[in-house]
Amino acid sequence: MKTLQHWRLRRAVLLYLVLLGLCTAVGVLVHMVPPAAGQERVNNLPLTHVADIPLPGRATRLDYESYDPDRRLLFIAHLGDGEVIVVDVDASRVVARIPDVSSVHGVLAIPGMSRVYASATGTDEIVAIDEATLRIVARMPGGHYPDGMAYAPEVHKLYASDETGSTETVIDVRTNQRVATIPLGGEVGNTQYDPQSHHIFVNVQTRNELVEIDPTVDRIVARFALPGGDHNHGLLIDSPDRLAFVACQGNDKLLVFDMAARRVVRSFDIGKDPDVLAFDPAPGRLYVAGEAGVVSVFSVKGSNVNKIGEGRLGPNAHVVAVDPATHRSYFPLKNVDGRPVLRVMAPG
Repeated sequence: MKTLQHWRLRRAVLLYLVLLGLCTAVGVLVHMVPPAAGQERVNNLPLTHVADIPLPGRATRLDYESYDPDRRLLFIAHLGDGEVIVVDVDASRVVARIPDVSSVHGVLAIPGMSRVYASATGTDEIVAIDEATLRIVARMPGGHYPDGMAYAPEVHKLYASDETGSTETVIDVRTNQRVATIPLGGEVGNTQYDPQSHHIFVNVQTRNELVEIDPTVDRIVARFALPGGDHNHGLLIDSPDRLAFVACQGNDKLLVFDMAARRVVRSFDIGKDPDVLAFDPAPGRLYVAGEAGVVSVFSVKGSNVNKIGEGRLGPNAHVVAVDPATHRSYFPLKNVDGRPVLRVMAPG
């Protein structure tokens, strides 16, 4: 009897030691293998990761991008390498590199003209690119530090933010000539066209103002104060809903500007250093991308605007473009494991 009790005791002790060892091992594993960096925050976004498309060149800064839905081409400004990268979104691959666009910041595709314009900040030029040949066809003066651009189709004019020159540069795209320079009285942020009013709107970020320009006469017709904003840089106009969205880098706010009432009606906290905005009209989804890699996503239903997700998407994910046909969003990232990539996301 004593032997049986002794054996049972030894078995219980051994079982306890085995369980203790397993618990310890699991604890060590949990401690040594943390969740993937940023996974929890990415899961706060209503997006799923589709692919990372390798981009050519060095792991240097990527800036604006512009999508041509007719040709299914995405044009990306590779600022650090001084070139425009062209991606076929259907084939998920790079199809061209357009060099000699020094310190390229802005890029804007105009599908109806089969033309792409890029702001070469290194040479203070606006560069015209033929979409058929993917070659540079013209260069024109762009002021001092040309950046974002917008196109007013009725007057065939391109408007470029001259950031540190405190002006708006106007280009006639039929002749590829500069036809006007509009003083704005402060450092200039992004520029957008409103199809309903047929006017150009520009952020004047050192004055915390939104400026309205009549492109038929190339004059300022109104200035609007942006209370609650600081250094308003990013800008997107949702013309059907009569809303403008203003991303403020000075205090990390998104302002909702009522285009009919001509005033700010809402304000949201967003990720640090917001930069580029994109809008997918069918689902009414707004994306705000920031320098810190945080992306904020909003639902826009008429005048109702609500944040539906926010999280870190990737390093330096400050630029976004959307394909309205597939609803995929595209984020150029300058350095993922030592190389630039185009991160493709889908609603999820």
